[in-house]
Amino acid sequence: MSSTQNIPLIDVRTIAPAERHPRIFGTLTALAPGGLMHVTSDHDPRPLHYQIETRYPDQFQWQYLEQGPDVWRVEIKRSESSGCDCACGH
Repeated sequence: MSSTQNIPLIDVRTIAPAERHPRIFGTLTALAPGGLMHVTSDHDPRPLHYQIETRYPDQFQWQYLEQGPDVWRVEIKRSESSGCDCACGH
């Protein structure tokens, strides 16, 4: 049984550059407290990490699952105590 089957995955390698961050942030802000999402890229997504930390300080946790050189995967988790000032249905 896979525990990742309900985790949203965004593979930016298949998305036009101008659409990548809007799609990621749309999914990110819809996560319930404690919710996870995965992002796959062909480069280190440090700029994305910086943007998340700047826009939503202390609301998300970032963990590398794979660190290149060809594929980078990160898991982003919404903090349990992040409140819910988003349109996530709570």
